[in-house]
Amino acid sequence: MIAIVDYDMGNVGSVRNMLERVGAKVAVSRSPQVLRAADKLVLPGVGAFDEAIDNLQRFELTGLLDELVRLRAKPILGVCLGAQLMTRSSEEGMQPGFGWLDARIVRFHPEGGRSLRIPHMGWNVVVPTRPGIGIFEGVAAPMRFYFVHSYHMVTASPEIALGVTEYGYEFTSVLGARNVLATQFHPEKSHRYGLQIFRNFVERFVSC
Repeated sequence: MIAIVDYDMGNVGSVRNMLERVGAKVAVSRSPQVLRAADKLVLPGVGAFDEAIDNLQRFELTGLLDELVRLRAKPILGVCLGAQLMTRSSEEGMQPGFGWLDARIVRFHPEGGRSLRIPHMGWNVVVPTRPGIGIFEGVAAPMRFYFVHSYHMVTASPEIALGVTEYGYEFTSVLGARNVLATQFHPEKSHRYGLQIFRNFVERFVSC
């Protein structure tokens, strides 16, 4: 069973529909019993970093998720803001992230005097950083996904960068380490490309 973490921020219905389309049994919940019983977790997210952390704390989910991910190594997929929450910090807010991934979140910035429309919104290409990355198995190339974000992930550990995207400059759009997987794009809005990402997460993902 796949549990989608319900903390009042995210495209929960769209994520659930995509997971069910690939044959997964899905629960949308913030219940400790349900989250503990799940085989895998999905942390969605749309909105602001600090508000998301506040909601997770209000629903008493931060300690529980940290236990499940760090100590019990439960596989988890973070989507957009959910992915950003998995890092150490964000320029968008003052709250610390979970720190499961050695990365931080920074705002898009123009380079060389060029203007850059913010947020980065629409379809864009993700390029794997190396061959044989399981989460991309079977995704037709060029891999195109739907993005909506003003901040992006930066890591000083290149081994955890699984995919990159060009928007004004190259940024990391997919991170993964151990049982943690983070996509800056929205697979639930990315049609057949996103459907295959969810299928790979459900059927094959255990660790990076």
